[in-house]
Amino acid sequence: MANVNKYESVFIVNATLEQEAIDNTVNRFKALVEANGTLESVDEWGKRRMAYPIDDMNEGYYVLMTFTAPTDFPAELDRVYNITENVIRSIIIAKKD
Repeated sequence: MANVNKYESVFIVNATLEQEAIDNTVNRFKALVEANGTLESVDEWGKRRMAYPIDDMNEGYYVLMTFTAPTDFPAELDRVYNITENVIRSIIIAKKD
């Protein structure tokens, strides 16, 4: 891997889904990161109340991932977040050492 950086990503999954569907969504993103970089940690915060309603939902299932990946991967990860129906919000941040 040529140009590699550390990243953190938090994404919120629709909490009204069955637990199996939530787990499948989380595992999908774990696999995507592992295929394109190195997954350092996954911290599933679980169902939490959101600061403000999104699409009439007050709760979301929060997941924090820390990973290293090539600099072009976050754009692809963001694209996949945006087209995944079960993800209601996401953010990717480059970490400074």
